[in-house]
Amino acid sequence: MFREFKARKATRSPQPALTVVKEEETPTVSQEELARRESERKREAEHLEIKAFLHNRLLDQLNLAMIDKIEEERLRGEIGKLVMEALQEQGRPMRGEDLKTLVNELMHEVLGLGPLEPLLEDATVNDILVNGHRNVYVERGGVLERVPARFRDERHLLRIIDKIVSRVGRRIDESQPWVDARLEDGSRVNAIVRPCAIDGPSLSIRKFAKDPLTLEKLLASGSLNTSAAALLRALVMARMNILISGGTGSGKTTMLNALSSFISSRERIVTIEDAAELQLQQDHVLRMETRPASPNGTGAVHQRDLVRNALRMRPDRIIVGEVRGPEAFDMLQAMNTGHDGSMTTVHANSTRDALSRVEQMVQMGGMELPHAVIRATIASAIHFVVQLSRLSDGSRRVMAISEITGMEGDIVTMQDIFVYRRLGKDEEGRILGRFTPTGIRPRCYDSLVAAGVDVSEFQFTQDRSNA
Repeated sequence: MFREFKARKATRSPQPALTVVKEEETPTVSQEELARRESERKREAEHLEIKAFLHNRLLDQLNLAMIDKIEEERLRGEIGKLVMEALQEQGRPMRGEDLKTLVNELMHEVLGLGPLEPLLEDATVNDILVNGHRNVYVERGGVLERVPARFRDERHLLRIIDKIVSRVGRRIDESQPWVDARLEDGSRVNAIVRPCAIDGPSLSIRKFAKDPLTLEKLLASGSLNTSAAALLRALVMARMNILISGGTGSGKTTMLNALSSFISSRERIVTIEDAAELQLQQDHVLRMETRPASPNGTGAVHQRDLVRNALRMRPDRIIVGEVRGPEAFDMLQAMNTGHDGSMTTVHANSTRDALSRVEQMVQMGGMELPHAVIRATIASAIHFVVQLSRLSDGSRRVMAISEITGMEGDIVTMQDIFVYRRLGKDEEGRILGRFTPTGIRPRCYDSLVAAGVDVSEFQFTQDRSNA
């Protein structure tokens, strides 16, 4: 396989002798530290073993059908009693604080999602990422960090995943190794198992804040300024069609929720999503959700089917959580046929890329329409594009608010009304920048006035002193 070569003798000057460079010595770990780590590992393994034994004991002795009807404190007392009896039988004494922690963990196993419950209750955690049963990460403030939570083994993690997906009528197994689901509070869940997940089951949870995000909170966080917030509010109230664009984790659904709060309570709203996560505050809302195919490959309900059906339900506005495929054409048709004020999101890196993505998705439907026809449909259906981005410091920003102004030849024309200008980084690595007007007044300004919108807060003049 390899050819062996003999070294040639030096014919000219002798080669300099090779010098051996010592590698930097790695810091040695003391015997006490190694013993401490080994002790912690054994203690953790013993704790997981005890918890697994007690959990199986509880499943045998508790009446699972009656658990939901028992008050939490009474159930906690019953579990504590059973734990004490089991520990006495095993001859394993336990301190009061450790016993309380063990009972809480067993409560999470019986009623909730096991090791994930404390993370779900932690308001500072935005995302929970499980990479196999040993590695759990969370995102706090846009920064990922590893947490000590872990699962007993792969079967334990699979049981928790199955508990999540079965609650929303989904399934996950070797024949369907990935699934999108949601928690009861609307948090988005994605899971993937073997054989597609090579290193073991993976679980991703995008938590939703219990307190809905509003434009006022976006203002407080510096994501946009007062004039831009006033414009977005006016666009929704004047029934302009809005496309929200951004990358993964940039806050598209959050922005969609914030904008939807300005829809009148007298309007009928139909929402369509793959996994229901919108948190609309109005009363007259009809929520629809797609459905995957059954084990025999039938019964699938796609977003395009729901968009078509929504047109027959007398909606005032249609909100699609995210367009990913041929349903984009039906959404554009809805926007063009009397359903003004509709909104949706799309994955794209800029406002111009967002329009290209919509054009590509229309073509995915198999209709051989000329490019000029598709672009003309986009130009007449969508009025504004809001671009979001997640910056390198973890912050989420509105990068641009752009208006679609029409067509020039076969090109869709658009103009930026507000943009976010980066100025650099501070000493802690945070992005510095300003959200400023471009100096262009929207072409739809007169339409906003005609719709009765208060335009006194609008400020489109560019500040030349800070430009």
